[in-house]
Amino acid sequence: MPKAYWIANVTVTDPERYRGYQAIAPAAFAEFGARFLARGEADTLEGRAWQRRVVIEFDSLDRARACYDSAAYRAARAERAGACEADIAIIEALD
Repeated sequence: MPKAYWIANVTVTDPERYRGYQAIAPAAFAEFGARFLARGEADTLEGRAWQRRVVIEFDSLDRARACYDSAAYRAARAERAGACEADIAIIEALD
């Protein structure tokens, strides 16, 4: 079964409120065996310039989706609501 990745583009608009997300999101990721492969500023060559980019690896597409839909991550999403702009995609790796 191929691995899967979350690819997130984020611009924080309320750093104080965003800290609430940062405090609880790691537990959701740990629960699903997520591994952060890249996180931070990136050179934008085309398209929108986001403040940060994140790539998170999961063992499977099912695990990646389950993490996003989990109660723990729903709580984290509630903490970041209104604290950032974000685009998040889940993509399956090539075999």
